[in-house]
Amino acid sequence: MQTTIQIEKKTLERLKYFKEHEKESYNEVVNKLLDEMEEGELSDFAFEGILRGIEDMKAGRTTPLQNVAKKFGIKLEE
Repeated sequence: MQTTIQIEKKTLERLKYFKEHEKESYNEVVNKLLDEMEEGELSDFAFEGILRGIEDMKAGRTTPLQNVAKKFGIKLEE
């Protein structure tokens, strides 16, 4: 069974941030967030994301913060 809920556009944009891939439904996103809140600790989803990030760093698939800041004209404090 499905239903429709009303949310503000700002909320929709916030939900988009949590999508892992374009085809992930908002139902999946909301349930993922609710699961994380209920667990009250590091969820499998969060843990897997951390591991992916570590692997990306090891494989050189990251961009140094200084480079990103320079690209967007952001001055970092030292």
